[in-house]
Order: sequence, then structure tokens, then C-alpha cells
Amino acid sequence: MIARSTVRSRNTLVALLSLTMLAAAACGSGNSTPSPAGSPGSQAASIVPPATGTPVSSSPLSSSPLSSVLPTAGPTVTPAPVSATPVASTSGIVVAWGRDDEGQTNVPAGLAGVVAVAAGDTFSVALKSDGTVVAWGASDSGQTKVPASATGITAIAAGSSHAIALKANGTVIGWGANTYGQAQSAAGLSGVVQISAGGDHDLALKSDGTVVAWGSDANGETEVPAGLKNVVQVSAGYDYSLALLKDGTVVGWGDKYPTDTSIHVAKVPAGLSGVSAVDAGYFHNLVLKSDGTVLAWGQNADGQTTVPAGLANVRSVAAGGSFSLVLKTDGTVAAWGRLGDGTTAIPSGVMNVIGIAVGGDHALAIVGQP
Repeated sequence: MIARSTVRSRNTLVALLSLTMLAAAACGSGNSTPSPAGSPGSQAASIVPPATGTPVSSSPLSSSPLSSVLPTAGPTVTPAPVSATPVASTSGIVVAWGRDDEGQTNVPAGLAGVVAVAAGDTFSVALKSDGTVVAWGASDSGQTKVPASATGITAIAAGSSHAIALKANGTVIGWGANTYGQAQSAAGLSGVVQISAGGDHDLALKSDGTVVAWGSDANGETEVPAGLKNVVQVSAGYDYSLALLKDGTVVGWGDKYPTDTSIHVAKVPAGLSGVSAVDAGYFHNLVLKSDGTVLAWGQNADGQTTVPAGLANVRSVAAGGSFSLVLKTDGTVAAWGRLGDGTTAIPSGVMNVIGIAVGGDHALAIVGQP
């Protein structure tokens, strides 16, 4: 989160992109434009670290120079104070900050025992240790109306105005906006080990290392490259998709803008390797490398791809609308990018964090409990 609620015209370019997509396919998420819930993707599925393996053979993809990924300078990180001994927790409470026009940061009272979180455009989802799901925020498309069938859940993901969940039996269920079939699982889908929701599309990683996609295909976001295999993680962006391979490289598809060639978030920078996790946002991406450092590419109007100088010891990344969030190994979080909605203003006392997620203009963190 990666969404299709319009990305609040942060700049002229984003507004033009949204208008182009709406005119091109009369599509939108359940509403208007996708917000990669993590991202669109807002993703909260567990990440499997890459191992050595045979690189995938697929059609060559356009790429951007690696120099576009590596900022020459960036803001320094000032992490929040951390306790000497971070709590070793597997569940906790949720802390939220940023835009709250739809109650997306208004965490339900008494919510505890949370093991994963996901953030859509203007709503939030939490997975509890008992396999049940809680959602809050905007519900104009039913995105917070968790179905009774949402039990035995092992992972969650949020798109613009829809959510999907992975069940322990390897099947996927969904709810919320369903204009393009994004809230219903692909026919016969099973054997799934990880999920991700983009604007109006979804990705599922199967146990055999292959990928299944469904939902809107306005920009080729569900056109999985032929022969793609050896995948260990997937991440759905606004209207594009990324896959991390066993060998630490990344493959992207989608992002077809016939009249605007200035943003190519699905085009992976040349030479990118040694990646252990990826997260696709609205129009930018973050990758976590095996050495704990972070690289980024895509739109940078608000500094969302200008990785802070000296950032290290990172264990997970989350790309939002126009900001970025990372979780460090000491349980603290760091953020950069757009300041307007308070997305980068991390609340004091946020430490011992065990999980993060970002939406369009808000962020979530799971604070571990002793």
C-alpha cells in the first residue's frame, strides 16, 4: 500500500495520472483512483527472505539506471528513544497516526493481541492472534465490514477500498469494493502462502513459487510475466506489481501510461540485487537489502524516495502515498517524505514495534506487549 481513492492532487503529475487512468478505463477502485495500499499496497503478509536459487527467465523489462535509486544525500534519521532491552513479543496493540478524515487512525478501544496490520486508502485492518480480523475507518464500499467467514486467517492485505485475507487452508477471501472482481478470489485459487492488495487488483504467491493476479488490469497490473517462477514475495502497487525472486532480484509489470512516460515505478533499476523484501506504494517503491539498508525509486515530489543518510539495521519497509516508513531491528521506526498529514510525525513513545503498515496518508504500528 500498496488503491483508487484519488491521491489528493499532491502535485500536477499525480493528478494527471489519475485523470488519465479514469478516462482510459472508467476504472477506479471501489471509488475513484487506487491507493496502493502499501501499500497499495498496504501489505501485512509475512515476508520470506530470499535464498539462493535459479534466476527466472522472462521477457526483458525496461529498467532505470541504478543511480536513480541511490540518493546522494538525504535527511538524517533521528530515531525515537528505545528501551535497552526491546520486548520480544509476537502480538501487541496498534498505534496509528496521520490523516484521520474517515477515522482510519481511530483504533478501536480495547484492541489487543494484534499480529499484523494493513492500511488501505482511508481504512485500517488488524489481524488478531486468534485468527480473527478487525477493521475501522471508511466503509463506503464495505471495506470495514469483515465477513463472518474471516476466521482462521493468517495474513491480511488492504487495497484502495477493499481487503483480502489468507486463510490457514491456503485459500483467499475478500470484501469491500468489487467493481473489477478485486474482492473475490481468483477461481480455484489454493495453495497460497502470501498475499498483497494494490489499488484495484490483488496478487497471491503460491507454495510452488508462482504468482496469480486478479482484479483491474487497466495498466497491465495483473499480466503476470510468462514463465515467472522462483518468487518468494509479491507486492501490489497503485496499478503495477512487483515480485521478489529467490536470487534476490526483482521483477515488475504494469504501469502502462501511454501518454506519460515520466513515472516508471514498475521498471526495476538495472543492477538491483541482494534484495530481501520489497514494498510497492502509490508511485514509489522501497526495497530492503540483505545488509539492512534501503533503496528506493519512483516519484520523489515529496522526498519519499530520498532515503535518509545513514539509515541501517532495517528489518521491514512500507511505502505509502507520498511517504515511506521503516521498522528497525531495535524496535524503532523512521519515516520520510510528505509532512502535511502528519504521516512522518511518529508519535513519541512508539518503540518495541513488531509490525508496520501504511495507507494513503496514515500509518500503523504494532507495539509489542510484554
